[in-house]
Amino acid sequence: MTLRSVAVETYRSALPPLLVSALGGLLAGAILGRMEGELAAVPGLLVVVPAFLAIRGSVYGSLGSRLSSALHQGLVEPRLAYDDRLARAVVAALLNGLAASLVAATLAVGLLRVLGRSVAPWPTLALIALAGAAMAGVALVGTILVVVFVGYRRGANPDDLVGPAVTTAGDVFGMAALFLATRLALAVS
Repeated sequence: MTLRSVAVETYRSALPPLLVSALGGLLAGAILGRMEGELAAVPGLLVVVPAFLAIRGSVYGSLGSRLSSALHQGLVEPRLAYDDRLARAVVAALLNGLAASLVAATLAVGLLRVLGRSVAPWPTLALIALAGAAMAGVALVGTILVVVFVGYRRGANPDDLVGPAVTTAGDVFGMAALFLATRLALAVS
C-alpha cells in the first residue's frame, strides 16, 4: 500500500462526514443567531451554551465510542433491536447528560452571581438545561444508533463516523433543544 493510496482512502472516508459536520456547525450557529430574544430574556443563557454543547459531545461521543468498540468486538449486533447491554449504555448516557447539564446551569448561575452579573433565577436555567438535555439526548441516541449501525453494515468503520456524527448532531440538536427548552421555560414563568 503506497502513501498516496492511504491518503486517498483516508480523505475518501473522512472528508464527507467532516463536510457534513461543518454544515451542521453552521446550522447550529444560525439557530443561535435566531435566539437573540431568548438570550436577552434569560440572562446567563449564553454562558450555558458552550458548556451545554460540550457536554453533548463528551457524553454522546463516549456512547458512540463504546458502541463502536462493542461492534468491533462482536458484543453487539448492528441492528435496532433490544439489547440489555446497549440499553444500559443508553440510559447511562441520558442520565449523565441530564446531570452534567444541571451542573453546568448551576455553575453558570453561581459564577455569574460571584461576578456580579445579571443572571436568570436558578430554576429557570435548570429547567432549560434539563429540558434541553432530555430533548437533545433522545435525538442524539437515535442519530448515533442509526449512523453507527447503518455505517457498519455498509462496511464503514464506525470509529470514523462517531466523531463527526456526534459533533454535528450534538450542535444542531443541542441548539434546537436549547431554543425549544428556553421557549418552554419562558412560557411557564
